[in-house]
Amino acid sequence: MKLVSTRTPSLEATFLEAVQAGLAPDGGLYIPTEIPRFADAAELLKVDFQTRSAEVLHRLIGAEIPRADLDALVRRTFTFGAPVVPVVGNISALELFHGPTLAFKDFGARFLAQVMAYATTGHRRTVLTATSGDTGAAVAQAFWGLPGVQVVVLYPKGRVSPLQERQFATCSGNVLALAVEGAFDDCQRLVKAAFEDAELVSSLGLTSANSINIARLLAQTLYYFEAAAQLPGDAPLVASVPSGNFGNLYAGLLAQRCGAPISRFVVATNANRVVPEYLETGTYLPRPSVATLSNAMDVGAPSNWERIHSLFHGDHDAMASELRWGSCTDAETSATVLELDQKGYLADPHGAVACHVLRRHLRAGEQGLFLATAHPAKFSEALVPTLGREIPLPKALSELLDLPLLCEPLPADQAALKRRLL
Repeated sequence: MKLVSTRTPSLEATFLEAVQAGLAPDGGLYIPTEIPRFADAAELLKVDFQTRSAEVLHRLIGAEIPRADLDALVRRTFTFGAPVVPVVGNISALELFHGPTLAFKDFGARFLAQVMAYATTGHRRTVLTATSGDTGAAVAQAFWGLPGVQVVVLYPKGRVSPLQERQFATCSGNVLALAVEGAFDDCQRLVKAAFEDAELVSSLGLTSANSINIARLLAQTLYYFEAAAQLPGDAPLVASVPSGNFGNLYAGLLAQRCGAPISRFVVATNANRVVPEYLETGTYLPRPSVATLSNAMDVGAPSNWERIHSLFHGDHDAMASELRWGSCTDAETSATVLELDQKGYLADPHGAVACHVLRRHLRAGEQGLFLATAHPAKFSEALVPTLGREIPLPKALSELLDLPLLCEPLPADQAALKRRLL
């Protein structure tokens, strides 16, 4: 696999080089120079998830990781499934929360951790990541206890759910949680600035576990193939992706270009409408995010939009033609959660956003799929007032309640972060 920077195409890297670096030296994101088209995509859908995942990753990564080693990485990573569950009418949910931290980030974070351990034997690494909710938990759990790796999680103080915070701020050991006085965009800005600091990069062996890391995105392509494998019939498949930093959408577009039979993608956002407004007007205006019930999508300057922009060669008309899009208010999110619950399906706020926008854009003869990206119990504080009842906590969450929080406060200041890291 040959990768180049979104900003300077002459800056090249192999897959393992890009995984360890995170960002390109110019601050850009690594993207593949070529996306293979699988002529046998239909046959790939007939095999089991682990077998198919190993084959897809092998075709993407190539000989950099010997096939036997890659097969072993896949077996250690994907120990859980991604079931498609009928919800209402011709709409189903792709449930991506059956991993250890109950969120879709488990797919990418666990694969990244395994690749990082494989690639950096004998070298110390510091994994620096920003989270708006689920990334921190998935990264902390995936790297927790791995020798030679220190994990630092930056998150916006008071703007992730209490259970999400407990998933990454109770780990101790090689995991440090820093509560930033600001929004997720401030956390993301601090991470990007750290990667542009040569002293930090060299002295700490700095790398990223955010969706800016290409390993996470390749792993996320796999469940789009899995969704298509589970859905019967020939009706065109339309997938609605709840979008914040836009890594999940980019992964879906990669899978589609490789041959996953997905007809269209729906971009679903909350009140943070930077991308829908761009698709409507052609003007891209990043701005500070606003807080919503679907907090993991509260992003005002999405990093991975740079990748999607490159994928379409900057052609706004092509993007507007190929994608569908919409946004959802908190009131509409709550109403959708309640409606789906009354029909027998409990959705988290992010899945509710995706479902709401999907229903506005699904056409006759199509089958719809929305990504259920996290277990609803992780957002019980936000959902209980809407549902009027408690949500039982799965064991993975209930056992966190009595653990002390081990986070440290941090101002949204690059110099303060550098001092703490050093």
